[in-house]
Amino acid sequence: PHTPPVVTVALRADGSVETVAIVRSSGVPAVDEAVRRIVQQLAPHLPFPPALAAAYDVVEIRRTWVFDSAVRLQ
Repeated sequence: PHTPPVVTVALRADGSVETVAIVRSSGVPAVDEAVRRIVQQLAPHLPFPPALAAAYDVVEIRRTWVFDSAVRLQ
């Protein structure tokens, strides 16, 4: 049993991951580390569209991760 972790991922305009911050821990270090690993393994992400890249160097996305029979983001 664990609490669904809340995670903020900062993405650079080129699609690379700048940071992965656990905002609310799951209470289980292995789950928190799995979230970090999943985000890093999925990199690089798609680059920003030109209009977004012109306005922002980095965007932060915060989501709650739910682990049950599959990983879901809320």
